[in-house]
Amino acid sequence: MRNGACAPAVALAVSPLLLLFRAATAPAQQVARPVSLSLLPDNQVESIYAPPEAPQEEQAGNEGGVHLDLTVGYWTDYVFRGIDRSESGGAEDAPNILFDGAMRFDLGRYPSLILGIFTNVYNSDPISRFQEIRPYFGLQLAARPITLTVGNSFYIFPERDKFNTAELWAKMTIDDSYFFRSDDPVFSPYVLAAWDYDAYNGLYVELGIRHDFEIEDTPLTLSPIARVAYVNSDKMFRTVAIPPGDPAFNFGTRGHESGFQHYEVGLEVTYGLNQTFNIPARYGKIDLKGYLFYTDGIDNNLRADTELYGGVGIGFSY
Repeated sequence: MRNGACAPAVALAVSPLLLLFRAATAPAQQVARPVSLSLLPDNQVESIYAPPEAPQEEQAGNEGGVHLDLTVGYWTDYVFRGIDRSESGGAEDAPNILFDGAMRFDLGRYPSLILGIFTNVYNSDPISRFQEIRPYFGLQLAARPITLTVGNSFYIFPERDKFNTAELWAKMTIDDSYFFRSDDPVFSPYVLAAWDYDAYNGLYVELGIRHDFEIEDTPLTLSPIARVAYVNSDKMFRTVAIPPGDPAFNFGTRGHESGFQHYEVGLEVTYGLNQTFNIPARYGKIDLKGYLFYTDGIDNNLRADTELYGGVGIGFSY
């Protein structure tokens, strides 16, 4: 009886030891691995997200060293620094075709070189349809928030050689988003100083501002513009007794040479055609433009005209 009673007790004591022995000697169970849907080898799978797409060729613009800007406009008047030069013949608001083209060469760490030409074609001019031809060149240096451009312009008036002249100029534009901590410029203030060193020996200074209102989800941009000018010893802005025949080009007989000369306010409307016609940026930026301006004199002893004028045009940049 004693031996029979001890057998169950021995078995109960040994059972836990047998379980531990089996667990220790049993083969390890394999852990289930996640299923991969990638076609790459396991050691090359880095992320569940797709890699960023490379820019499409249609989205890329001109990243070269040469850039082109061209604007052609059809205007009711050609107003140059507050003076209407389309009053030399023809009906009031006879159309003018204004052409302005420039090439900019990026020279790396050196200032960019700008070569350009401006032309006014006035079909109603009784002396020369090519009323003005203005070649110019300059150097541009951008160091945020300031962009500084200095250059020289030559004013050529076919069949009016005595009015030909030339000037040195400098223009400084401030990117005021740097100060307002905004994504885009707010007023983009600029100052232009031009010294006529040939025919009129005077200084013209212009202060201006503009702001671009981009209409959301449209290719439309509205840009109000305002500017005011001061002249110093510039014979071009003397008042004159206008004789018949060529009123727009008779300067320098009497009046003041210095003072605040004119102001101008207006609106420029830009409609991007790339988005409208799905034109890739690699072909350049094409814009339809509209203009409406009002200008008037400040000092009655300085030459300036009162005009409401405007136009339409097309711009291309690449």
